[in-house]
Amino acid sequence: MTINIDYSDCLDFINRKEIIKKAETSISHYENLIKRTGAGNNFTGWLNLPEQSIDQVEKINRIAVELRAQADTTVVIGIGGSYLGSKSVIESLGACLQQNEKGKNHEVLFAGQNISEDYHFQLITYLSGKVFNIIVISKSGTTTEPAIAFRLLKKQLEENMGGKRINRYIIAITDSEKGALRKLADQESYESFIIPDDVGGRYSVLTPAGLLPIAVAGYDINELISGAAQMAKETRDNGNAGTNIALVYASIRNILYKKGKLIELLVNYEPGLHYLAEWWKQLFGESEGKNGKGIFPASADLTTDLHSLGQYIQDGNRILFETVLSVSSVNSELQIPVDENNLDDFNYIAGRRLSEVNAKAEEGTIMAHVLGGIPVIKINIPRINEKYLGQLLYFFEISCALSGYILGVNPFDQPGVEAYKKNMFRLLGKP
Repeated sequence: MTINIDYSDCLDFINRKEIIKKAETSISHYENLIKRTGAGNNFTGWLNLPEQSIDQVEKINRIAVELRAQADTTVVIGIGGSYLGSKSVIESLGACLQQNEKGKNHEVLFAGQNISEDYHFQLITYLSGKVFNIIVISKSGTTTEPAIAFRLLKKQLEENMGGKRINRYIIAITDSEKGALRKLADQESYESFIIPDDVGGRYSVLTPAGLLPIAVAGYDINELISGAAQMAKETRDNGNAGTNIALVYASIRNILYKKGKLIELLVNYEPGLHYLAEWWKQLFGESEGKNGKGIFPASADLTTDLHSLGQYIQDGNRILFETVLSVSSVNSELQIPVDENNLDDFNYIAGRRLSEVNAKAEEGTIMAHVLGGIPVIKINIPRINEKYLGQLLYFFEISCALSGYILGVNPFDQPGVEAYKKNMFRLLGKP
């Protein structure tokens, strides 16, 4: 079983023939991606990670066991794709595991994704006196946010350890040969893993940058990789325009964009998927937003945000469409109790499971939004677990690459990211 897409709630806005025609005319983009002949082809190594990552699983799991044994907490230092991939999986699974399983998991915290003094002060205060591990992720070792966080946390760990060597508590995930972090890892004898040269940060979740933190947190990376491999067969290895769901999704997005739908709202009804949406926003925003083009990626946690953003979605400017992450089966069971007084008038659903009510809320919301002028794409996910998350991650990665090619941009560079850094360094007086 694999995830699938349902675009029936888009058909009031576009028709099936339009979608199939767009997918068929986009086969050339699919071929450019698969044959590595398109723009940015030197950053397409992620396409084969489901197969290649298997070779590293044994070492990753071994190091994860060692880290879990020597400390109760690991801090992952990284920014962008260097932390969002692993955080999205850990949060998705952590929020949906049954309570008796949570005790098996190791505490994983994150740093270096911002420069907030309060955030890092509170983190360091919490870690004061504790033995903890550090996983530092950076190809160069000179990215501002992670570099500052690493200085702070390394100093705190040294203080906590009272002068003992700390090298076995630090894992570096970096370039194979060059960069400040590679030099430091070699100098200090840190255990290290390599980020392949042909994989960019936002496509790196199936490299050690994503897999090691997930394994340390106690989750099954074999299943994650297996799920990604299944989706690779459905998409990367499928040249049929009508059945390649990544090509169909990329085509629908671009058709809607041409019709004035400038914002895509990724919607979930399971709170654990919040950081999956954050990862998705970085993936699509950094890949497509260039040359004055691109769909703006936004997200909403429903039903929570129906009481805030819901009004705009229903009645605001008709410039958006929704992609709903629809989860079929949950991992827990909880029924609504009977209340003798029934003052809230909810006894009519007493005895029913929360998941049933949540599903009806999703169904009713989609109906309302479609009637309100919002096209809706559904991505059906059988259950939130490692296998289906692996499928979802790979699906979005290949969909994003195809969508960028259809849009006419290089989905693997990010020239605009450097603009703020130049100003910041100048204002700080960097030599």
